Amino acid sequence: MKKIKVEKTALVLIDLQKGIIGLKGEPHDTSTVVNNAAQLADAFRRASAFVTFAHVDFLDGKDELHPDAEMQLPPKLSEDWAEFPPELNVQPTDHIVTKRHFGAFYGTDLDLQLRRRGIETIVLGGISTHVGVDTTAREAYQHNYNQIFVTDAMTAPFIEAHEFPCKFIFPLMSRMHTTEEVLAAL
Repeated sequence: MKKIKVEKTALVLIDLQKGIIGLKGEPHDTSTVVNNAAQLADAFRRASAFVTFAHVDFLDGKDELHPDAEMQLPPKLSEDWAEFPPELNVQPTDHIVTKRHFGAFYGTDLDLQLRRRGIETIVLGGISTHVGVDTTAREAYQHNYNQIFVTDAMTAPFIEAHEFPCKFIFPLMSRMHTTEEVLAAL
């Protein structure tokens, strides 16, 4: 992996929030994903790179999507559902994106904040690989961002949901690396 240009790169972490990290994860358990994400966030901050945490939350439920779908997402089970766990050490200098659906770009200021900082590449991780991460990756691709996918800083509820985008979707948009490789490239 070539050296990361920190002034042109942002870390974007998806849905690492209390109500989601308590779910099952494969191939990486969610505690591993949170630990890897925390290492990445700390390293990006030390390098003075832009760090963004995106979480899903709703005002009163009326802004929540209710599609006529065969599967439903788990309900919001607690008041702290959208809060970030203390292990992530979210800082006042980190950008927080509150999204109302899968992707972190649509209906948020993420693209604006990245462009104003001259960001060309995003390093992406989070939960779930096949939903929030995949949707955000597709949106980033359509906005012409280069991407680096951190495969051990993302997971899904079952292995196939993680492996499919990693094998068939993400390679079309960019490169995949581990936390260790990204940290070494900073």
